[in-house]
Amino acid sequence: MELRHLRYFIAVAEEKNFSYAAQRLHIAQPPLSQQISALEAEIGVKLFNRKKRPLQLTSAGQVFLAEARLVLTQVEHAIIQTQRASRGEIGELIVGTNSSIANSLLPDMLRIFRDRFPNVKLVLRELTAAQQIQELHNRRLDIAFDRLLNSYQQNTALCYLPIARESLVIALPKTHPLASQSQIPLQDLANEPFVLPSTELVPSYTEIIHLCQQAGFFPNVVQEATWMITVLSLVAGGVGVALLPSNVQNLQRKGVVYKPIQDANLTREIVVLWRQEDTSPVLHEFLKVIQELTD
Repeated sequence: MELRHLRYFIAVAEEKNFSYAAQRLHIAQPPLSQQISALEAEIGVKLFNRKKRPLQLTSAGQVFLAEARLVLTQVEHAIIQTQRASRGEIGELIVGTNSSIANSLLPDMLRIFRDRFPNVKLVLRELTAAQQIQELHNRRLDIAFDRLLNSYQQNTALCYLPIARESLVIALPKTHPLASQSQIPLQDLANEPFVLPSTELVPSYTEIIHLCQQAGFFPNVVQEATWMITVLSLVAGGVGVALLPSNVQNLQRKGVVYKPIQDANLTREIVVLWRQEDTSPVLHEFLKVIQELTD
């Protein structure tokens, strides 16, 4: 049995006449009669009472008509959904997020993408940059965000696209003696307690340690924290100062002020990463949105 047999049967049932059904289907009447007879033989049931005029369905034929219509409706739905999936209009995308991307580009990415593709399910997973890369390799994440590393440039399994450059700022307690200065030389923090994320959790913060060493001191890290909001809470509480990406200024944390670093021009290039072999239309539509925002 093929789908065309169901279409032939439905046409005959609706027209109640083989000749009219044949005209509707643009085929000759004898082959149509033969196809319906073959269908009845295949399922072992008479579908039409041919002795009555107009042609009438048997009780079994009435059941088969309802089911045949459901089958064709489901097939049409499957075709439409498949075509939509091929255009990236439906599906699922698992996006890794961290504090940096959440405080900068992520809100606009989500807004534009949801406006264009409201039927795509976006799953956001809040992970450190290192965890995102691991989950990307483990195929539990479709997109990750991190600073640009040499290892990414040499990794043929991953593709990357630069999307932003970010500088660093100093986060201070509002009552700190240096809070009144418009800019702060990094060496002025030599004797300050620091709050930093663990370098094991956020490897890019090794750059901050190197920057301090270039200024002539090793930061006295008195407390480690993973998430930016936690770091800011510790700064507000007077635990220490912190060096953070400039996008942190989008977070107006009570008790914290942000100051530029005097005579320092350290910037980090942020990239979006995905698996090279991932051909998901949803993924590539999301990448198009990112490119529009960052071009």
